[in-house]
Amino acid sequence: MSEPGGAGTGEGSTQRLPVVERGTEPDAGPSLEKHGPDLPDASDGGRAGRFWSARRIPAGLVALLLLLLAGAFLYDVVAVRAGRSALGWRRDLARQLAERPVDDTWVLIGAGVAAALGLWLLLLALTPGLRRVLPMRRTHPDVRAGLHRDAAATVLRDRAMEVAGVQSARVRVRRRRARVRALSHFRELDDVRTDLDGVLDDAVRGLGLARPPTVSLRVVRPGRKG
Repeated sequence: MSEPGGAGTGEGSTQRLPVVERGTEPDAGPSLEKHGPDLPDASDGGRAGRFWSARRIPAGLVALLLLLLAGAFLYDVVAVRAGRSALGWRRDLARQLAERPVDDTWVLIGAGVAAALGLWLLLLALTPGLRRVLPMRRTHPDVRAGLHRDAAATVLRDRAMEVAGVQSARVRVRRRRARVRALSHFRELDDVRTDLDGVLDDAVRGLGLARPPTVSLRVVRPGRKG
C-alpha cells in the first residue's frame, strides 16, 4: 500500500492559502477605510453657469401667432389667385398704411408695441431664466446640479432653529444674498447672533453652491401681545 503524496498536492485536496495580516505587507498602500478615495477637485469640473429655461410658453405663443398670421395671408393670396376678391381687412390695412403719415398717433402706438414685443423676446432669448435654481459646484465636467431657492431656505431655517434661544426664523434666499430674520425669546441677542453667524456660515458652505450667498442676519425679540 503506497503512501499518499504531500498534503495539499493531490487531486481533489484542499490547499492552504497564505494569510496576510493587515499592515504587514511591506508595499501595501494606504487603507481605504481610513483615507477613502480621492475626490476630484471642484475646479476641474468646469464653470458652473446658470440653468437656461426652455421658454416653452413664450415660444409657443409666438409660434401660434405667426402661424395664424401666415395662414390668414396665405389663404387670402390663394383666394386672389383663384379669381376671388381680397379680404376686406387686407384691403383696409393696405389703404391705411398708404394713407396714414409716419407721425400718426396710431402708427406710433403700433410701432411702440412692436418694439416692446421685440425687446421682450430678445430679453427672453438672451437671459438664462430659471432664477429660482441656484447652480451648485461642479465636481465632474459631465454632471450639473442645481438647488432650488426654497430648498436652500428650508435648510438654513432648520439649521437656525437648532440654535438655543431661537423661537422662529424666516429665510429668503436670493442669488447673492440670504436674508435671515430670527426671533429670540431668551438669551442675549448678541450671543444668539454670534451662534447663528457660525451655524449659518457652515450651513451655506454645506449647500455646495457655486456662488455661496452672503448671509444677512437680523435677530429681534418677539413683539408683545396685546
